[in-house]
Amino acid sequence: MGLPEKKLVSALEYLELEIISLEKHEYYQGEIFAMAGATIEHNRITSNTFVELGSGLKNKNCVPYNSDLRIHAQTNSLYTYPDISVICGEVEKLDNVFDTATNPIVLIEILSESTRDYDRGTKFMLYRDIASLREYLVIDSTGSIHAEKYFKESNGVWRLSEYKTKDNTIFLESIDVELHMADVYRGVY
Repeated sequence: MGLPEKKLVSALEYLELEIISLEKHEYYQGEIFAMAGATIEHNRITSNTFVELGSGLKNKNCVPYNSDLRIHAQTNSLYTYPDISVICGEVEKLDNVFDTATNPIVLIEILSESTRDYDRGTKFMLYRDIASLREYLVIDSTGSIHAEKYFKESNGVWRLSEYKTKDNTIFLESIDVELHMADVYRGVY
């Protein structure tokens, strides 16, 4: 006796279900995954980072979006809701019905115990298929001050920079914005 067969759904079925759902879900290659909730620390770091980004982008043609904006990686079928995304210029949407963007330049994930490995591994691998993406930032919310920034060089190689103290400043090169770790972690640690 074998395991029950997984029921795969189409991207269209996922999008139609997502419109009426009370929770957010990720979609990848026919499977739907519930998005995890977040801790107080996760929410505070997300809020602090979003405020700092908004301030740094005030007079630029780039806008930060919170986790309610769905992003689609067209070449690998991923639909997901990053904690923060930044889009410069017009938002390129998959279509006019499902409100899904396809052209982020920066994606930011706040790491939790349950998502840490996925956000740094498989999810980053899937994000790298987004042609417009230039920077990926992951920020720890599980008890330590730590961030990792990946910047896509002109030759396509991703360069890693790490930040481990409140004295550090993260420079997001693609949008010309500095994030001070003391501000990112304000009120958290």
